[in-house]
Amino acid sequence: MKPDPAPALLRPQGDHRRYPSLLTDLYELTMMAGYLEKGMAEKHAVFDLFYRKNPFEGGYAVFAGLEPALDYLEGLSFQPDELEYLQSLRIFKPQFIEFLREFRFRCKVTAPPEGTVVFANEPLLTVEGSLAEAQFVETALLNIINFQTLVATKAARITHAAAGAPVIEFGLRRAHGPNGALSCARAACVGGVRSTSNVQAGMVYDLPVRGTHAHSWVQAFSDELTAFRAYADVFPDNTILLVDTYDTLKSGLPNAITVARELRSKGHELNGIRLDSGDLAFLSRESRRMFDEAGFPLVKIVASNELDEFVIDSIMDEGGQVDIYGVGTKLATCAGSGGSALGGVYKLVSVNGLPKLKLTSDIAKATLPGSKQLMRALGPDGRFIQDIICLEQGDPCGGKLVYDPCNPLQHTLLPAHVTLHNMRQVVMEKGSRTLPPETLKVMAERSARELAALPQGCLRFINPHRYKVSISGRLNDLRNRLIDQVRRSMGHD
Repeated sequence: MKPDPAPALLRPQGDHRRYPSLLTDLYELTMMAGYLEKGMAEKHAVFDLFYRKNPFEGGYAVFAGLEPALDYLEGLSFQPDELEYLQSLRIFKPQFIEFLREFRFRCKVTAPPEGTVVFANEPLLTVEGSLAEAQFVETALLNIINFQTLVATKAARITHAAAGAPVIEFGLRRAHGPNGALSCARAACVGGVRSTSNVQAGMVYDLPVRGTHAHSWVQAFSDELTAFRAYADVFPDNTILLVDTYDTLKSGLPNAITVARELRSKGHELNGIRLDSGDLAFLSRESRRMFDEAGFPLVKIVASNELDEFVIDSIMDEGGQVDIYGVGTKLATCAGSGGSALGGVYKLVSVNGLPKLKLTSDIAKATLPGSKQLMRALGPDGRFIQDIICLEQGDPCGGKLVYDPCNPLQHTLLPAHVTLHNMRQVVMEKGSRTLPPETLKVMAERSARELAALPQGCLRFINPHRYKVSISGRLNDLRNRLIDQVRRSMGHD
């Protein structure tokens, strides 16, 4: 798989950029205009992008979308037609329009590699630079990271349920528009779904493309056997037959076996059959039995039809004999309990070196102030023990107390013998990439390794083990101190 290129569908016509600059909420522009007018645009700011709850009521997320986000940041500039549109709104002053004319993103960005397994409340992406630049990119970064991380996580759950059986992304027709379909195919690969039915995604991302035929192919012919024979005649070395148009056991499978014999007599082999309705566990067992008895043990059984991790898990539990799963709607739309949106947020944590705090009545929603680093504690066997969010400078935590970020009264002693691994790296400096892009294959292999290193139970679909994410003692003290300052300023004791 080649490095992530820019999908043509996301490029404005005649422009090399991947994302238009007006892919933003209006308030990002009004705040930037306000910062400029009040002399605050060049203040040094730090923003953290994170989410507060693991998606799908699960035990983890798979970080994805970094390369598209860097594409956006690196190519960010305002074109004449965009500035003309902003002028037509009659809410921005001429000096702000001129400011935008020369605008470029020149900030520093820190992030984990794509495919990293991450958890709630951890700073994923950190943007550091001028207040105007760092503020403006909030909406687009959330748009890119939220969706792709959600899809990658759903894909990881589905591939875990499939227990090694290949999974094909079938979601194009149910995805959220053409660009959503491309993003879905890309992110699904990061999560472990290595092929797609989306031919455009296959070209753009160098993904293997897979497909069979529809029920309409069978209906277009005088009978099912004639339809199967015609398809096998056109594609003798790539034939997978959809066997449930009329009756899977009494018609589809017997006709497929007939065609398998005819192909073999001509020096070819039937690749497989696809089941798209009914009791997939039962039908796959019967399909396997019938093909084995007929002398075709290598024919693959493909299953589709509203699959997700729970349905696949039940097929496996009931002794299903599915070789390949095609997953569409539930993957492309991220359907499921706790799905549909990741809920990532982008919060200001420092201005001109002064840590900043967002405080609500719910301590769990109070932000973590200041510039930070994200460390992972590894055991002697390389397995993950817990993650620790620390202050960026001089905050070692080995052998010290660490605190629950949502309940500071809960704390534990981090073992002194653990190996601490810095999970993030600088991926952009002064608006330019610092590292070459990775292939989707490398990202997918990373997510597979990291998921295998999680504590037992984290991969469960129901009531998963809660992986520990803690904050260091110094960060906990800083947050408590800022909370006290805010409350005193409001007249609270």
